[in-house]
Amino acid sequence: MATITREPRLATQTHYDLIIIGGGIYGVALAYTASQMGLTNLVIEKKDFGWSTTYNHLRTVHGGLRYLQTLDLHRFKESVAERHWFLKEFPGLVRPLPCLMPLYGNGPYRPSVFKMALLANDFLSRKRNESVAPGQELNNGQVISPEQVVNFFPQVDREGLKGGAVWYDGGMPFSQLLIMEMLQRACANKTTALNYMEAEDIVASKQKVCGVKCRDQETGAFLEFKSPRIINATGPWCRDLAAKFHDDDPDLFKYSIAWNVLFDRPSLSDYSLAIKPKRPNSSMYFVHGFNGRLMGGTIHSPWDKVCDNPQPSLQDVAAYIDDLNLTVPGLKLKQKDVLQIYSGLLPAQEQGTAKLANRPIIKDHGASGGPQGIYTVSGVKFTTARLVAEQALHTIFPHFKKNAAQPDVASSIQSTAEPDGLFSYDWYPEAGDEQWQERLSRIISNQSVHHLEDLILRRTTLGDNPHRALDIAPQITALFPWDAERKKQELENMTTYFQSRNTKSYGS
Repeated sequence: MATITREPRLATQTHYDLIIIGGGIYGVALAYTASQMGLTNLVIEKKDFGWSTTYNHLRTVHGGLRYLQTLDLHRFKESVAERHWFLKEFPGLVRPLPCLMPLYGNGPYRPSVFKMALLANDFLSRKRNESVAPGQELNNGQVISPEQVVNFFPQVDREGLKGGAVWYDGGMPFSQLLIMEMLQRACANKTTALNYMEAEDIVASKQKVCGVKCRDQETGAFLEFKSPRIINATGPWCRDLAAKFHDDDPDLFKYSIAWNVLFDRPSLSDYSLAIKPKRPNSSMYFVHGFNGRLMGGTIHSPWDKVCDNPQPSLQDVAAYIDDLNLTVPGLKLKQKDVLQIYSGLLPAQEQGTAKLANRPIIKDHGASGGPQGIYTVSGVKFTTARLVAEQALHTIFPHFKKNAAQPDVASSIQSTAEPDGLFSYDWYPEAGDEQWQERLSRIISNQSVHHLEDLILRRTTLGDNPHRALDIAPQITALFPWDAERKKQELENMTTYFQSRNTKSYGS
């Protein structure tokens, strides 16, 4: 796998086909796709790769079953195709996820209705297992008996239970490792990636883009990178950056918050459970196992502005816990059981609502009076990020196609091996075992790691267990060439991070 080398001064010497601002899933997908098209590209990210909304999600690759309810076949087919791509290209990091929905005979949630829906889902996605590795296939869905539901989900509410619907989606429990593998694949070809590099302004001549002025967040130096094309893929910040470069277009991003909760309680089932509280106008929640713990979401709420660490209120979290307790008899969750909240901003259809936008935006600023060569990409779903990247790049570079001479097979084969960053939830260093230090040192050297958070949260799975992460953090700082003061600051930052994502610490 390629090394991600952070050499900003050297990067200023290249004239790029494309500069991508933003290192979340959309920026990484753009870099990956551009590299496959043979385009020399630069990714700049003001913090670390995959640090914001990209890190804070339910870790599923949805195939689009829900779109059949509204007969949105276009979005259904897109989601099925992209789920297939993830399962095919990243075996081990993306894997089949069995899903179960208890059925109580209410409205569309009846066994007879779901039997038809699952048949349609399987027929319309009948090519979903083509060319995927053994063990990556998605089985057909089925409607099962109430007794089978109880067997798979012992704490299910049995009152009025008529059966259950079973289907299969994609799960990516180690999504942070997936992001970095995508970026490393891109860097193996035509991509240069710089984290902690903030775009300050564009360089333009005669209304045409020439490059980007940036500030190196690590050194404070100001640098210029050269390209006639810039894509703003900064997620929740895309509107602010577009305003700085050209105009404030509110349609680019109308804010809402999406959040998921990890509880320090055992998972309820080996299946991802789709459950709905028995009250009017309730939302469907997904609850599944995450490293043997209970993780639930996704909850969508209105939001009013962009910020680095959006968090739901204590009241919203309490209401969600009440819903889960109402839905699962004997669960008795409490706020003290909250281990970590994963939350980020997603685009809403209308400001002040929680209803998600249903289409990505690809804007050519030059076509609306701005400098030629500036584009903004504002996406909605992790699952379809690569597809949106492909659409954007074919719009910007209509004569370019995927570089057939650049195979991706080697990367796919390598991804079947256990990544250096994968640690079990309960793992702790053992006396005399130095292998873990070698693994982490290799990651530090090869994946542009500059802070403790980078390593613990976004290059490894060590941060999935907050207690363990904080316990071993002092040992991990010894792997960096830091003095005592720097180590202290990094440890404080790590503690603050976890405190800000736990209801015991943050305010409403």
